Amino acid sequence: MEWEVVIGLEIHVQLATKSKIFSGSSIAFGAEPNTQASAVDLAMPGMLPVMNEEALRMAVKFGLAIDAEVSERSVFDRKNYFYPDLPKGYQISQLEYPIVKTGQVDIHLEDGTKKTIGVTRAHLEEDAGKSLHEDFHGMSGIDLNRAGTPLLEIVSEPDLRSAKEAVAYLKKIHSIVTYLGISDGDMSQGSMRCDCNVSLRPKGQEEFGTRTEIKNVNSFRFVEKAINTEIERQMYILEDGGSIEQETRLYDADKDETRSMRSKEFANDYRYFPDPDLLPIEIDQAYIEEVRQTLPELPEAKISRFCSDYGLSDTDAGILAASREQADYFEAVATKSGDAKMAANWVMGELAKYLNQNGLEISQCPVSTDALGGLIARIKDNTISGKIAKDVFDVMWTEGGEADAIIEAKGLKQVTDTGAIEAIVDEVLANNAAQVEQYRSAEEAKRGKMIGFFVGQTMKASKGKANPQQVNQILKQKLDG
Repeated sequence: MEWEVVIGLEIHVQLATKSKIFSGSSIAFGAEPNTQASAVDLAMPGMLPVMNEEALRMAVKFGLAIDAEVSERSVFDRKNYFYPDLPKGYQISQLEYPIVKTGQVDIHLEDGTKKTIGVTRAHLEEDAGKSLHEDFHGMSGIDLNRAGTPLLEIVSEPDLRSAKEAVAYLKKIHSIVTYLGISDGDMSQGSMRCDCNVSLRPKGQEEFGTRTEIKNVNSFRFVEKAINTEIERQMYILEDGGSIEQETRLYDADKDETRSMRSKEFANDYRYFPDPDLLPIEIDQAYIEEVRQTLPELPEAKISRFCSDYGLSDTDAGILAASREQADYFEAVATKSGDAKMAANWVMGELAKYLNQNGLEISQCPVSTDALGGLIARIKDNTISGKIAKDVFDVMWTEGGEADAIIEAKGLKQVTDTGAIEAIVDEVLANNAAQVEQYRSAEEAKRGKMIGFFVGQTMKASKGKANPQQVNQILKQKLDG
């Protein structure tokens, strides 16, 4: 049987406020356990929550960024469940009246197509604390520093049809929230976490299959692996005549398997009701428009501008605009060098390679935009060849410095003097008389490949400094003459 995969994601984004959503406690990452938990966070008797207006503003920003309807009236509810890291015995969240209603985002797929994914809602809520299971000799420790951290939960429609689409959507949401500056999106620190709802149905069937939810997946790579692993598990069960149980599961990256946590709860299991300690939030269109004026240029608009202003392809523009830092870096290099296409190739090529090899983000790049822009300018004006430029870049990366100073200090300036190049070519041809004869007796169609040998020998003799275009031109003249 052919199966269709149906996926929906619930993305939890920690908002980059200075304090918690209902108290004045700091949310800075890395503090000693339980040093950032106030009496409000600990649910001490008589403590009342006070709404953090900056968290509201950030949620409105996100709603506007995805062309969603922003609610002028939203309500906080109590979601009741009992975990050791939830001091109140309930979580303050939003159910019936979220701050952000339906919206949409476009994702770009590997085959170059674009797909629109619906966003059902985005609502504000508080994060729970954290249970720690290491170093407690069979017991668990509770750290409540995270309790009360403001979260925006973004719920997609079940519009995703593969693990790759799910990752593309997750990356797009990551791009949007980081462009907006409402979250740092650092998945390794829990700033962004993802629950994956996965089900299968026979191809052509309208009705959805029974879904499972994979909780708290914290990297793009693990989201793809977890979904594919769960698809295989469900397919095996269904094709063996079994049925899928609706449940919550965990992904074990070490074993590459999902395993059952608990049967899936329904909304009525949480006994939602409006929180009596918090008034409904009421905003007006003037407030929404004021927030709209603070929106930066967003990824889709930036991609469109990169294509029109710099002549880049949709694919290249999408890669460069994936993060705000990378887009800004590229534009600065393009301006400095005066060649946007070459700047794009270097940022996506050599620079990306070095960043990946060293496990760095572009914000940590040791090569400044001025330095890389200056290097590309020297390629453009034929001071150095593209091959030598890679050597210069390596020095920039490891030792620092500007292109001109490195080229001068290491004597890397390209030889463009026609007479000097001719002398090297004459020597190469004299030393390879047999190959010259083979070239001249060969058919025209084969000569194109054969000339590469002479180019290589000439570049070797010039220690890579001869201008490649001039080398090709002079060789062709002499060999064909």
